[in-house]
Amino acid sequence: MEWPTKKFDNTASVLACYSLCHSHLYLQAVKLKLATPLSRLQVGLRARPLKAPYLVNSFFEYDMAEKQVPKGRGTLLEMLRKHKEARLGVGEQTEELPPKSRGRAALLEKMQSLKKKKVGEGEPVEPQAAATSTERKSVETVTQGVSELSVTSTEICSYRGQAGTPIRATANYIQLDVEKDRGVFEYEVRFTPDIDAKSNRIKLVNEALGELSTTKVYDGDTCLYLPAQIFADKKEHNSVIPNTNEPVKMILIYKRKKKMGECLHLYNVLFKRIMHILLYTRMGRNYFSPDHKYLIPQHKLEVLPGFAVHVDEMEGGLMVCLDTQHRIIRCQTVYEFFHEVRASDPRNFKEQATNNLIGACVLTKYNNKTYVVDDIGWTMNPRDSFETKSGSKCSFVDYYKQHHNITIGDVDQPLLINRQVRQINDATVETMICLVPELCYLTGLTDTMRSDFKVMKDVAAYTRITPNQRMLALRTYLERVRSSEMAQRVLAGWGLKISSDTMELKARVLPQEAVYFGGPQAEERKHVGTGDWNKAVSDNRLTGPIDIRNWQLYYTPRDQKFAVNFAQLLGRLAKGMGCVIREPQHVLLKDDRTETYMTAIRNNASNDVQVAVFICPTIRADRYSVIKKMCCSNMALASQVILSKTLSNPQKVRTIVHKIGMQITCKLGGTLWNVKIPVSGWMVCGIDVYHGANSQSVCGFVSSINDSLTKYYSEAMFQEGELGDFFKVAFTKALKYAKERTGSYPSKVIIFRDGVGDGQLDHCKKYELAQFQEVIKQLRTETAVTFIVVQKRINTRIFRMIDSNNCDNPPAGTVVDSIVTRRHLYDFYLVPQSVRQGTVNPTHYIVVHDDGNIKPDHLQRLAYKLCHLYYNWSGTIRVPAPCLYAHKLASLVGQSIKRVPAAELNDKLFYL
Repeated sequence: MEWPTKKFDNTASVLACYSLCHSHLYLQAVKLKLATPLSRLQVGLRARPLKAPYLVNSFFEYDMAEKQVPKGRGTLLEMLRKHKEARLGVGEQTEELPPKSRGRAALLEKMQSLKKKKVGEGEPVEPQAAATSTERKSVETVTQGVSELSVTSTEICSYRGQAGTPIRATANYIQLDVEKDRGVFEYEVRFTPDIDAKSNRIKLVNEALGELSTTKVYDGDTCLYLPAQIFADKKEHNSVIPNTNEPVKMILIYKRKKKMGECLHLYNVLFKRIMHILLYTRMGRNYFSPDHKYLIPQHKLEVLPGFAVHVDEMEGGLMVCLDTQHRIIRCQTVYEFFHEVRASDPRNFKEQATNNLIGACVLTKYNNKTYVVDDIGWTMNPRDSFETKSGSKCSFVDYYKQHHNITIGDVDQPLLINRQVRQINDATVETMICLVPELCYLTGLTDTMRSDFKVMKDVAAYTRITPNQRMLALRTYLERVRSSEMAQRVLAGWGLKISSDTMELKARVLPQEAVYFGGPQAEERKHVGTGDWNKAVSDNRLTGPIDIRNWQLYYTPRDQKFAVNFAQLLGRLAKGMGCVIREPQHVLLKDDRTETYMTAIRNNASNDVQVAVFICPTIRADRYSVIKKMCCSNMALASQVILSKTLSNPQKVRTIVHKIGMQITCKLGGTLWNVKIPVSGWMVCGIDVYHGANSQSVCGFVSSINDSLTKYYSEAMFQEGELGDFFKVAFTKALKYAKERTGSYPSKVIIFRDGVGDGQLDHCKKYELAQFQEVIKQLRTETAVTFIVVQKRINTRIFRMIDSNNCDNPPAGTVVDSIVTRRHLYDFYLVPQSVRQGTVNPTHYIVVHDDGNIKPDHLQRLAYKLCHLYYNWSGTIRVPAPCLYAHKLASLVGQSIKRVPAAELNDKLFYL
C-alpha cells in the first residue's frame, strides 16, 4: 500500500521527525523529498503502535485528552521558520499567534500550522502499516539529520518538570545587563602597505580609535573587537608608521555583531581585570586575597579566602557565577619536606619523596603561581643552565638573583619538573618548567592531616561556611565592585551593568522517598523523611540477605582477641539481618609480612569459600594491593580487609561489625534496602574513570540487572585518558547478561556518565554515545538510550530564602531547572542531601541525548531515587549510585589490583 503524501511549497529539502501521541499511535515523519517540480515537497507519514516506537533521536508527545504539550527539544525551529517565511512571501500578513512556546511544543505547533495551511484543518491523515525499503532509508536519514541539527542548535533549551512543592530559592548567580546598542562588534583591520611589527600595528589602531582605544580587544593582526558600532561599513585612517614616518593607510571594515555565546571569553577576561583591580591574585583557576589570609600556626597552615568567578550565558540571560573558595597553603617548602623524609626513612628517601610529591600542587610565592609536580630531576641542580628567550645561557642561581632578587641557599638540591602541553600553530609543543624546591610551598592537606580530627576541625572553622556567610561574602564583593571607579569603568566601557543582588529562582522539592527493608512488615517499618536511615537499617532485616556458611578469617597473633570477638559478634548479629553466619575457618598468620599473606591465601583459599576476611594490624598499601590482587583476580574470591584498630573500641564495635556484615552481604550478591521503582524493563548504567599518576586510566562500567536497580553487572577497562572507546564490549556484555536473566533486552537504558567537563561534552556525544548506539544497532533491538552527564565539581550553590536577608540550605530533593540552567543544554540541578554544617553542594545533570523520551519529572525522580541506593552509606549521596559504584570499581582496579578482575565477580559488588 502506498503511503499518503501531502505537498508543501519550498525550494529546499527539510529534515523533520515528530510523533503525535493520539489513540495509541505514533505518526512518524519521513525525510521530506524533492518532488519533480523543485517548488514542491513530499511528506510521507507512517503510523505504528505506541508500544513499539521507531528508534529516533527524540519523540514529541501530544496528549489529546489533557491538551498539554510538554516542553522539550526544538532543534528544527529555525529551519521551520524559514520554511514558513518562504511560503508566506514578503509582506504577506500572518494571523496573530498565542504566546511563543519552546522546545517540543514550539516544533509541534509549527508542524501543525504548516499542515493546516496546506492540507486543511480537520483533514485526516491515514495511518499505514507497511513501508518500502526506500522509505525506511528515509527514516534513517531523518534520524541522522535530527542528530546533526541538535548539535548546532541555537534555540533556548528547557528541561522543566512540574512535580514537587515550590519553595523560594536563590543561587550564587548575579545578572549582567548589556546596554541597548552595546555588545561586542567585530571589525577587520587592513594596512596598506602591510606592517610587520605588531607593536606598530597596535599603535596605529590606538591612534585611529582615540578614546575607544582603552576599551578594545585587538589581536595585533586583523581582528578588532569594540563595544559599539562606530560606523556601518568601513572607515579609512591615514597616518605614518612609527620610527620610519612612512605613510600608511589603515582600513577598518565592520563585519558583524557577535552573538552572546561568542563573547563569553571576553566577559571572563573583563572580570579577570576586575579581580586584579580589587587586589585578588590568581592561583590556578580561582582568585585569592593573600592580604586576608587566616593563620593556623599549630598545624603550620595558612588559609587564603577568595572566589571562583565565571561568566556564562544561562537560560535567564548573561550571568556571573561567584562562589567563595579557600586555598590551603602549608608553611613548609618542598626543601624542608625533603629533609623531613630523609630523617624519617633515609634508606627509601627517593622513593618516599617521589610517591608523596608526584601529582602534588606547589605554590611559588615570588609570582603567586601554582604548578603540578610531574617529576623530580634528581640529577639536576640550580647550578644547571637553561636557554633564555634571547638565546643566551643562564643558570637557575643567576636567574632568580637577577629577576627576583632571591639567593638560593643550597645549590645541590634536585629540581622539580612541571610539564605543560600547548597548541602552537596547530602543533603540540611540550615545555618543561624547572622549579627550585626551597622556593616551592606545598598546598593542600596530606592523607595524614586528613585523618587527624584536630587538624580537620581547625581547618573547617575557616573553610566550612554557612549559606548566610556565603551570601554575605558575595554581597560584600558586589559592594566593592560598585564602589570601585576603575571596576565600574571596565564594565561601563563594554556596556555592562552588574545587578545588586542574586536572582530569585523557581525551585521545587521532590516528594521524599520511602526506604524499604526486609521482613514481613516492610510497609509499616519503612523509613521516610530524613536522608539518614542508619538506625532504621540496624533495626530491620535486609531485603536480600545471604547465608555465610563457609568463610575464612585471617589474622596475626597480636589481633587474635579481636578476631575471635569479631566472629562471635558477627554470628549473633546475623539473625537481626535475616541470615545465618557460621563460625569461620581461622587462619593464624605468623607475622604481618606481605609474603605471609600471599602464602596463606594460596594454601588455604579454595573455590567453595564464600569470602575471606583479613584483620590487619596497620595500614599498608602494598599489603592491601596483594590481598585484593590475589582474591579478586587470581582466586575470584570476595574479600574484606579490616584494620584491627577499628575493632578495639568496645562502645562502637557492635555498630562497626554490623556495617561490615552488610558490606560482606553486598560483596556476595545480596541487597540491603530498596526504594520503589515504578517501571520495569529499564536498565541504568554508571560510568566513571580513575586516573593514576604513573599508570593507565581505568574506566568502571556498571549496569543494573534487576527491576529494583539494586544489583549490578560490572566491567573494568584500561584506557588512555578520560574519554574511552571500549564501551562497546562492556555494553554488549551487559545487555546480553540482562537478556539471560530476564529473557529480553531492556526497553530503556539510562546512562549516567560521571567525570566529564563542559569542554568534553561534544566529544562525549560524538564518540562515547555513538558506541552505545552502534551496539543497539548490531543487536537489532529497539532499546532506547538516554545519555546523561553528571557533574559534581561545580561552583553553583543553591540557597533556600527565609527572608530578604537570611537564607539556609535547601531540603533534600530540591530541583532547579530554570533561570540558572544552561541556555543551550537540557540540564537541571538536584540537591539530594541534607547537611548540618556548611553549605550543601548540588549536582548538575546534563541530558546529552534522549531516545527514550523520558519526561523531565520522571528523570529527576529517577536520579533522586538512585541517590538512595548506595550500599556503602545508609543515607543519600551526591550522585546516583551507579556512578559511585563505577568510581569504586575503577579506583580499586587502578590503585590496587592493576589488572582486570575475575569474570566470576562481575555480577557482585566485590569492590565496596
